Amino acid sequence: QVQLVESGGGSVQPGGSLRLSCTASGHVFGITAMRWDRQAPGNRRELVAQLTTASGTIYADSVKGRFTISRDGAETTVYLQMNNLKPEDTAVYYCNIDGGFGTYHYWGQGTQVTVSS
Repeated sequence: QVQLVESGGGSVQPGGSLRLSCTASGHVFGITAMRWDRQAPGNRRELVAQLTTASGTIYADSVKGRFTISRDGAETTVYLQMNNLKPEDTAVYYCNIDGGFGTYHYWGQGTQVTVSS
């Protein structure tokens, strides 16, 4: 069993920054991908950023140049640095990982990000 715990969400004014963290614990091994998705009210969940061992990083067009995904050296924590936040970035952000060399997929509980003046 793997647990993902997210932190770092909150409320910020437009143009502000937040850094989300997600730490995996439990039977963690063979992580091949770490992602951040988000879901705004009334919208479908969408991929925000992805980091894989095979192909590096990808970002949604809406966040390119503003968000950066990274991970720690132990590869058990993934971060999402969010700069120049906009009201349309308001959503619940979920981290998720592919592990066990592709044999499992886990989601975090989500953390709320609100961008408002």
